Amino acid sequence: MATLAEIRAKLLEQETRKSSGFVSDNAIYAFWNIPEGTTSTLRFLPDGDEENTFFWKERQMIRLAFPGVKGQDEGRNVTVQVPCVEMWGDACPVHAEIRPWFKDPNLENEGRKYWKKRSYIFQGFVVDGSLPEDSIPENPIRRFIINPSIFKIISAALMDPDFPEIPTDYERGTDFKLTKTQKGQYADYSTSNWSRKERALDQVERDAIDANGLFTLNDFMPKRPGNDEINVIFEMFEASVAGELYDPDRWGAFYTPPGMSRTDGSTQTAVTPTPSVVTKPTVVSDKPADAEVPKEEATTEDEDADEKSDTKPSAAQILKLIRDRKAQA
Repeated sequence: MATLAEIRAKLLEQETRKSSGFVSDNAIYAFWNIPEGTTSTLRFLPDGDEENTFFWKERQMIRLAFPGVKGQDEGRNVTVQVPCVEMWGDACPVHAEIRPWFKDPNLENEGRKYWKKRSYIFQGFVVDGSLPEDSIPENPIRRFIINPSIFKIISAALMDPDFPEIPTDYERGTDFKLTKTQKGQYADYSTSNWSRKERALDQVERDAIDANGLFTLNDFMPKRPGNDEINVIFEMFEASVAGELYDPDRWGAFYTPPGMSRTDGSTQTAVTPTPSVVTKPTVVSDKPADAEVPKEEATTEDEDADEKSDTKPSAAQILKLIRDRKAQA
C-alpha cells in the first residue's frame, strides 16, 4: 500500500503536468544548447511502432503569435502552436489562404510567419554528450527534436549506396555526431555527420531497451484536428493577423500558449514542445523556388526582415483579403 507521502508526491506530479500545458518526462535532449565548437554523439533507435517505416516522425506546426492573453497578461507576447492538417494529407485553410501571398512582394514576409514549420522526432541514446544537464532522466533513452537542416544530413546518408546498414541496427548500426559551430552570428550544424565506423550497442544500452522499451513516437505527435478544431485554428489565425489578444474563453478548450491549462481542465495533447530559441538557427536561404511552395524552415534573419519591411501591409488590409477570398468561395 502506498504511503501518504507517495500519494502526495503523485498528486503533486499530476498537478505540475496539468499546469505546464503539456505532459513532460524530461526525456528531450536539448542539443541546441550545447557549447559552440562541441559535438554530441547520438545513437538513434527504431520507433516502438513497428508499422512506422522510418525511425522518426515528421511534425508540421503553425505558429500563431498574439500580443498577450485577454484578461490575464495583455502585455506579454505569446505564441500558440497548432498542427497543420497537411501533415495528414488534409487541406489546411491557413495555407490555402497564405499561398497566394507569396505572389505579392508586400505580403510575402507576412506569409512566412504563418507557413508551417517542420521538425522531426527521433529517439535514442546520448552516447557522448557535451551538454551540461542539471537533471538526467532515469531512462537513458532520450528524444530529439531535429530541425530540417540537420534532418537533410541524416536522410541524405540513408540514400548513399555505400551506407551498408540501417543506422538503428543493434549490431551494425552507426552513431550520429551532432556538431555545433558558428557561422557569423548564427549557430551552424552543417559539419554534423554519421560516424565512419559501425558500432554494436553495448550491454548497458541493450539492458536499457529491455528495461524501458522503446517510445512510440506517435504518442508525441499532436492530435489530428477535427472540423471544430480546424475552424478554431482559422479563427485564431485571423485574430493573430489582426493583432488581437489570445482569448482563452474562445479557444482555451482547444489550443493554449505554453504554461496555460486548457479551460476544460484537460492537459495539452502529448506533443513534444518546440525548443526555445537560445541560439540562432543554421543560416539557410528562405526564398521559395516556387511561389506556391515556400520553403518551410524560416530563419531568424527572415523574422528580422519581417519587422524591418517598409512595405508591410496593415492587418486591416490583410484581413480584407482573407474575407474577400471567403466571400468568393
